[in-house]
Amino acid sequence: MRDFAAIDFETANNERSSVCSVGVVVVRDGEITDTFYSLIQPEPNYYNYWCRQVHGLSCADTDDAPVFPKVWEQIEPLIEGLPLVAHNSPFDEGCLKAVFRVYQMDYPDYRFCDTLRVSRRKLRNLPNHQLQTVAQACGFCLEEHHHALADALACARIAMELL
Repeated sequence: MRDFAAIDFETANNERSSVCSVGVVVVRDGEITDTFYSLIQPEPNYYNYWCRQVHGLSCADTDDAPVFPKVWEQIEPLIEGLPLVAHNSPFDEGCLKAVFRVYQMDYPDYRFCDTLRVSRRKLRNLPNHQLQTVAQACGFCLEEHHHALADALACARIAMELL
């Protein structure tokens, strides 16, 4: 796969619709051609303790952030016609579908590829298949794990190596 968009969401709470940040890395002809990152005002708009511990974001970070439809207006042209790639794609695809539903947006039939599933098949000897472990096995050092753009970049590097 030489053309795709890697995507990663962080959530504010246990609701999949509560996306509070997104990172996108566009790959064309096997090269990274574009990146996008934005904070998002989550819906519902509250943060639980565990999510804050994972990514470090809080209401103070996103109270003035745009709502999802405004952010998606910027992402949609970047990813048009591309398959989406995510590490543990059922989570990110679930977030995308949930937030589209909350805002009553028509959901395009995005095709997702899961680098977690691919890594389990192709890199059987790893101690685990967490994003940072797989990224390292593919020659990429993930330094800001759970920052949506850093995670999307790691996912893109994994996909470039394994797909």
